[in-house]
Amino acid sequence: MMIRDALLPEFDQETATTRRLIERIPDDKLSFKPHPKSMDMATLATHLSEMTSWAVDTIEKDSFDLAGFDPAARRIAASRAELLERFDKAVANARAALAKAEDGQLMQPWSLKSGEKVFFTMPKVVVLRSFVFNHCVHHRGQLSVYLRLNDIPVPAMYGPSADEPGM
Repeated sequence: MMIRDALLPEFDQETATTRRLIERIPDDKLSFKPHPKSMDMATLATHLSEMTSWAVDTIEKDSFDLAGFDPAARRIAASRAELLERFDKAVANARAALAKAEDGQLMQPWSLKSGEKVFFTMPKVVVLRSFVFNHCVHHRGQLSVYLRLNDIPVPAMYGPSADEPGM
């Protein structure tokens, strides 16, 4: 079995679950933040809606250089519709890149760096699982708490939720 064939079902399951959470974000709660140190819901959901696209850079490039990257320059989505549009585009592009990735390509090293400083280097498949897939799950968990704190039903993810007990 090719590595991509093992990753694609997980990718499909995780992105479908993430989309169900984003679908529930009401436009009038985008400014909600549970704590002064927390991102507001729009910023968190924008990050979550775009990070799946990191899979493309992971597969097609050998590194990502944070030097010159300004996260403050990113435009935060202004509506659920915009979040879903960004997310769907990111998922389609990432899935296409993953579907054609060869084993040799996925075993090549990939680095996260800032100029000459290298934060880590790992095989691309490990970066996909940890830095992309698991990172999305982490932020999805945060988003589920934001929804709960606003009495917005939380969808079932890995089993029933209090709002979808029969999943």
